[in-house]
Amino acid sequence: MLVGLGLSAVCALGALVAAVGVVAMAFPGRPEPWAVHLLRRATGAAGWAAVAVYSLGLSGVLLSEHAFGNGADSIPAPACRDGFDAETRQGLSHHRSSYLPLRFDCVRDDGTVYSSDTGYLWMNWATASLALAAALLVIGAGYATELRARKSARTS
Repeated sequence: MLVGLGLSAVCALGALVAAVGVVAMAFPGRPEPWAVHLLRRATGAAGWAAVAVYSLGLSGVLLSEHAFGNGADSIPAPACRDGFDAETRQGLSHHRSSYLPLRFDCVRDDGTVYSSDTGYLWMNWATASLALAAALLVIGAGYATELRARKSARTS
């Protein structure tokens, strides 16, 4: 579990360093062609941020899985009991977890489901949005490089 949190922290640091690289493109002395460099640096920032958010959520799911069945008072899963009122926990039978998308759902006897942590929703959306942004930035950088190559081929 600590490895997952450490990975999240390292990736967050990577995203921060990449974001500083993006901001540095606004200052004089930036490398040419600056648009391609900007897109590549922004891709790195978005990619690192996506991995940081996902690994943070993954650590939460793994921690909930680990707590289940591990020692006294661990069944049903503590993530499904802690912080919920008695009415919500009524009829709790088991849980379901998923790593893609991130979730740890608590299932009652009647088949109804409630989430153990609503934080997984924003983590899934943030991871997907950042990964999509990184993919679009890669495509944009490739397009900018191709456009620049075509322009230089026409002038020569």
